[in-house]
Amino acid sequence: MQVQTRVDVFEDIFLVFLALGTLVGVVVVAYTLYNAYKYRDSGEPSDDDDLPTLGELPTGGKGGKKLFVSFGLSAIIVISLVVWTYGMLLYVEDGPDDNPTEDAIEVDVEAWAFDWGFEYENGVETTSFDEGMVIPADTPIWIEVTSTDVWHTFGISDLRVKADAIPGETEQTWFMADEPGDYLLECFELCGAGHSGMTSDVTVMAEDDFDQWLDDQLTLTIALEDDQEEPEPVTDGFELLIEHQENDEFEQDLSAALGPDDFEDGTVEITDFDQGGSYDVVITPTDGEFEEIEDTIDFTGPTDETYTLEDPDADDEDNDEDSDTTDDGSGGDDE
Repeated sequence: MQVQTRVDVFEDIFLVFLALGTLVGVVVVAYTLYNAYKYRDSGEPSDDDDLPTLGELPTGGKGGKKLFVSFGLSAIIVISLVVWTYGMLLYVEDGPDDNPTEDAIEVDVEAWAFDWGFEYENGVETTSFDEGMVIPADTPIWIEVTSTDVWHTFGISDLRVKADAIPGETEQTWFMADEPGDYLLECFELCGAGHSGMTSDVTVMAEDDFDQWLDDQLTLTIALEDDQEEPEPVTDGFELLIEHQENDEFEQDLSAALGPDDFEDGTVEITDFDQGGSYDVVITPTDGEFEEIEDTIDFTGPTDETYTLEDPDADDEDNDEDSDTTDDGSGGDDE
């Protein structure tokens, strides 16, 4: 069974109201025209005995049967329409029940004056400055929206979705695009001088293309070079340990110990990690030729890091040179 999108729901509601309104309008107009023709003034007296005489109040005929029938039908139609519409709006509020939760995508949306940020379940982050929001087609997208400064409103008109972004609060809603395409995210709350420019691209991809895009975001490239005037790649004499700061909270082991054999011409590309976030990096010399390096990498998208391995004896040589220069100068003064 295909899952209905919010667009489908609102189009169904519109079409039902349009069809019912058109039907009622046609019936009312047709009945009015019929009676206008039937009881038109032809200028000739009528032989109808039921016609009231001058000064007599009309009785309504047949005990008001037509009135009660029309009122009863109208009540049934209106109540049925209200119940059906309420059920459809509950679906919009609660989301599809027949779609497994694991198939849905969760995205945290953060608004600030005057841009948008998006964080996916695996730690990948994008903003309206770069790729904007990227989602798969035909998949429910659950979003939690908040703001860091003033009130904003997340809205994609073509996908019939809107959610308030309020500082200190989160609002959850969902939407789904049934086919790939490009959409526009806008702010629908007057939030300041840059309100009209607070937009972001929303790119809907085929599911396979989205999976590939998400994998490409978690690509970490590390290069090592020496501290010469013309740096050269470092190809031996080191060990590199990288580990997620919250590694214990994940089922997958988000750590790796790498050596020279894992590098190619001083560079390694790591694609095994399926979770972004903050990673601690420690580069340890194995032969004492370089100083140890400790660093933290915010790995939330394609990341390139280059580390310069410095010779620990370089500072001693510089100090010796400075000392020699000082001695020579003082000796000259003594003379």
